[in-house]
Amino acid sequence: METTAANQSPSSSDVDVTPRGETSAVLRTLQLIQYDDPDSKLQAAKEIRRLAKTSQRCRRLLADSVIPLVSMLRVDSPESHNEPALLALLNLAVKDEKNKMSTVEAGALEPIIRFLQSDNLNLQGSATAALLTLSASVNNKTIIGASGAIPLLVHMLRHGPTQSKVDAVTALSNLSTHPNNLTAINETGPIPSIVSLLKASKKSSKAAEKCCSVIASLVCFDEGRTALAAEDCGILAVVEVLENGTLQAREHAVGALLTTCESDRCKYREPILREGVIPGLLESTVQGTPKSQTKAKSLLRLLRESPYPRSELQPDTIENIVCNIISQMDGEDQSSKAKKMVAEMVQVSMEQSLRHLQQRALVCTPTDL
Repeated sequence: METTAANQSPSSSDVDVTPRGETSAVLRTLQLIQYDDPDSKLQAAKEIRRLAKTSQRCRRLLADSVIPLVSMLRVDSPESHNEPALLALLNLAVKDEKNKMSTVEAGALEPIIRFLQSDNLNLQGSATAALLTLSASVNNKTIIGASGAIPLLVHMLRHGPTQSKVDAVTALSNLSTHPNNLTAINETGPIPSIVSLLKASKKSSKAAEKCCSVIASLVCFDEGRTALAAEDCGILAVVEVLENGTLQAREHAVGALLTTCESDRCKYREPILREGVIPGLLESTVQGTPKSQTKAKSLLRLLRESPYPRSELQPDTIENIVCNIISQMDGEDQSSKAKKMVAEMVQVSMEQSLRHLQQRALVCTPTDL
């Protein structure tokens, strides 16, 4: 029998993506998900996921679908509905604060926690991604922390596939900004797993940035500092991010090292120096974020032989601090690299000063009458 146009599934080129077409599709989908028929609900969940994937406008228009989608996650719902509904909720919550909050308010956390404990690896991964997105909302952090999600996220960080590990550490980074959550994260002892992920990640990646974010928070605890120093190449991994990470990652890295050294200079000074931290610190004093520059200078002062200011004959400049450190360092390669960095830093500083003087000269030059 000849297939008519009415019987054909629309291809991507047939879909009306204009605002008017989107609105019509949204209205049809909102009607469909209200039906009692399980197949209709499943079809609606898949359509919501598609519509909300890239359109912020559709995410807003589909806000009323959150409660029906959460109901599809319940224990008495068909198991085949769980993941499509969860993925639809995930897309609705991306870059939409209201949908993040309404998803949690509708009771989605309980089934999400259950999915994290499931034997279904796909469902585990989707649940981890959902917590990553939902934890980005300030209003959800306390609720997620109290739900029992943190130990399960750390378990995923230890044993999950790579993408789930990255999603888990990102969720932990989001949650760690709340003090109670940070304490709960510390109690799970996650540093070895975070360092393992950091070592396996490209140092300029977002994953490395999130790893350093959590490490920088956890080294506020003695257990965190001890675990980082005890981990094979733990401090080195942070130093490598200081050299090659994103600007934000470098800020986290220098913050982690500074907090560690400040807590017990006698204990941590040598382990930090031994990993070749000087070149990365020097670069941060010139090219880092304002916070990185301040922290890098503070750490350089701590790493020299005496943490106290010198006499007026030897001013407390970055150059003098670094030269003092270099004089105590073993290893010709490290020393020559650090000296080269000092020279480059001085050159950049001189060029910046010269440009500043030239700009001032232009401003001060009287104009023709």
